Amino acid sequence: MSDYVVELRGLTRSFEQGGVRIDVLRGVNLGIRPGEIVALLGPSGSGKSTLLQAVGLLEGGFGGEIVIAGQSAEKSNSRARTTMRRDHLGFVYQFHHLLPDFDAVENVVLPQLVAGKPRVECEERARQLLAALGLGERLDHRPSQLSGGEQQRVAVARGLANRPKLVLADEPTGNLDEATSEKVLEQFLALVRGEGSAALIATHNERLAQRMDRVVRLHDGLLG
Repeated sequence: MSDYVVELRGLTRSFEQGGVRIDVLRGVNLGIRPGEIVALLGPSGSGKSTLLQAVGLLEGGFGGEIVIAGQSAEKSNSRARTTMRRDHLGFVYQFHHLLPDFDAVENVVLPQLVAGKPRVECEERARQLLAALGLGERLDHRPSQLSGGEQQRVAVARGLANRPKLVLADEPTGNLDEATSEKVLEQFLALVRGEGSAALIATHNERLAQRMDRVVRLHDGLLG
């Protein structure tokens, strides 16, 4: 059995633009252990989002190998990859992408229902996560009734709802002001650690990155 929640072996990704080949990832190697929180640091355009899309099994076109919870994505069919994504991964994006017609609890319940869990259990789990993020009094509020920081906390709860082995976060506080960003990140990291999940968190903020267990830097298509 692998010692890693996720392992990347020689990951590559190239694009054609205007007849020119652009190598975004040029052989990335990375292993993340259970419970480890890793900051993926790099400037805008360095390929951080591309790397997260690869780990999240969100698109094809990658070379190399991605192993999640000991299972190779390249050696799995489409249905198996969908199951891997559902059972092992959670996602938090810069923009919350909450469903506007559903309240906070319902937004966190939905991914659990998709995973086939009983509604009563899903609702209890949603309330627990939202309360841990300071939203115990905002459970029945829809996104339009929540502040930007509150909306992002709901998105964090949704990303952790199915107890993922690995949480992938792409600039999760990048759309918030500095003070709110600090508070949301603090709660996010505390919740991830409390849940025992690992996390790969993309950011361009050096100061925020230093609060995580390890920092890896993406430069010229390689990690250093």
